[in-house]
Amino acid sequence: MAKEGKPGAQDSIKQEHNGGGIPRLLDAAHIPLLPEERVAIDQEHLAAPIRSPQSKFQLVPEFLKVRGLVKQHLDSFNYFVNVGIKKIVRANERLTTSDPNIYLKYRDVRIGKPLSSGGELVLTPHICRQANFTYAAPILVDIEYICETNGQKSLKVQKGVNIGLMPVMLRSCCCQLYEKDEEELAKLGECPLDPGGYFIIKGNEKVLLMQEQLAKNRIIIDMDKKKRLYASVQSSTATYQSKTIVVMDKDKIYVSSNQFKTQVPVMVVMKAMGMETDQEVVQMIGRDPRYGDLLFPSIEECASLGVHTKKEALDFLKKKLQFPNPRFKENEQVENILRDVYIGFVPARHNFRAKCIYTAVMMRRMMEAILNKDAMDDKVSGFSLKYG
Repeated sequence: MAKEGKPGAQDSIKQEHNGGGIPRLLDAAHIPLLPEERVAIDQEHLAAPIRSPQSKFQLVPEFLKVRGLVKQHLDSFNYFVNVGIKKIVRANERLTTSDPNIYLKYRDVRIGKPLSSGGELVLTPHICRQANFTYAAPILVDIEYICETNGQKSLKVQKGVNIGLMPVMLRSCCCQLYEKDEEELAKLGECPLDPGGYFIIKGNEKVLLMQEQLAKNRIIIDMDKKKRLYASVQSSTATYQSKTIVVMDKDKIYVSSNQFKTQVPVMVVMKAMGMETDQEVVQMIGRDPRYGDLLFPSIEECASLGVHTKKEALDFLKKKLQFPNPRFKENEQVENILRDVYIGFVPARHNFRAKCIYTAVMMRRMMEAILNKDAMDDKVSGFSLKYG
């Protein structure tokens, strides 16, 4: 007869019923788990959220062992050296003159190893600290250009042209200390425990501080100091970085950009990008009649300015340019600004429809915030961390 009482770990008994309804006794403590069951349990345990701050704090030492305090600096610098600088050069690879047949083109770019200004001495961080040198490496490019000799033009290619110096982050992929073991670091006069992630400028160690910036290529709805509602987007491409603002000012909508002396009516900008029909702009924003009511004062202003066609809109914007350049023909400068600078991350070659749609989305987001204050953005969540 079984004793009554609280069962222990080895006395735990699980009752199951077979198909005939007869109870079957199984000792749960002695049932082996299948491999796939054990993996599923481990994954579920690892994926479980950590609730208490005390448990989270215990993870900090392990995180620092894996990541360290400077890995984000090294990753950012290595990405720029291996990827970012190549994108920038590729976006601006061709330099032309008034004669389109004479040009200079960058074919490739790379960062060399740190050398002295004369290129005779291989620099190490220890030497730079002692001699008050800047720990920098040459920027080398391969170029092609047109050379004219005795009236004959020929294509020339030159490799490894030094166009400048770039400070090198210690322990980065360009550094003499990269992937060196403790013995090699000691021979170079470096401490094996030094994590790197900083620069040496004229013998002094310089650290890039972390700073907070608004996320790129994301619409932010907010109020300015004049209590005007606006939608802004920070565009970032390999060629340009610019900020575009669509603002509601005295019931009218304007576009603000540092390319223009003053804010310009949004409907003029839309017409300059090919949206000559007001109805099409309204349909882009949305079918809600309240959107049309909010846009109507801007449509009236555009008509009062005598701007009805694309050419008239381009002529109007040309007069508002902050830095007019006589080198451009007719409205070519305005078209270049609308294509490359205005919401620069939205691609546009000959068709600006994608930019028109994005402008309409910005206006709609702003109108939604006017109709519903809860649609305002939390700028804190719109921030991203940048280093340097």
